Amino acid sequence: MPRPPIAVFDLDGTLADTAPDLIATLNAILAREGVPPVPLEAARDLIGAGARALVERGFEAAGLELAPAKSDALYRDFLAHYAENLCVESRLFPGVSDALERLAAEGFRLAVCTNKVELLSRRLLEGLGAAERFVAICGRDTFPYFKPDPRHLTLTIEQAGGDPARAVMVGDSQTDISTAKAAGIPVVGVTFGYTDTPVRELGPDAVIDRFEELPAAVAAIAAGWR
Repeated sequence: MPRPPIAVFDLDGTLADTAPDLIATLNAILAREGVPPVPLEAARDLIGAGARALVERGFEAAGLELAPAKSDALYRDFLAHYAENLCVESRLFPGVSDALERLAAEGFRLAVCTNKVELLSRRLLEGLGAAERFVAICGRDTFPYFKPDPRHLTLTIEQAGGDPARAVMVGDSQTDISTAKAAGIPVVGVTFGYTDTPVRELGPDAVIDRFEELPAAVAAIAAGWR
């Protein structure tokens, strides 16, 4: 029996606007270390490569560099604080639920491939009422590889039981687009996420400005599948 088509989503900045809670946790860590806070408006430049990179970028914004051991310790502190403040102001982007429902109705399996750790990804999606929509939720620590390594995406597709020849990635950043391209998977870029470079300049196969446009964008890509 052939495997079903699959749509794989990034989480932060793609499915959900998580910047307020991520930046709040970052600023709590920075304040403890005597480092100036990062304004929420800077989120687009900082978020997208996972929590460890977010912490390091927060220090870089203040002209400071972290030693590896200090980075490790603050990364653990970040995860502990964030786990307790995971879904305070985070919200699904408008139109997400309807778009997922339409894709599922058209026979697509749905999965998440994120550089957020798996446990926090699951807890966040549960808090947002969306976890049950996904066959697989794969985080930074689910496999030995994480984005932009293409194996993070291909193993997510495998875990979800989807057809890699009929797969599409949806993401908001260079990390997502590079991962999909390296895996040979078409990718839809969203313009409302977290990237310091406009997503259209990153070369995705399609671009959407709102989730209502996603089913049509995926259908256009799927028209080229055998």
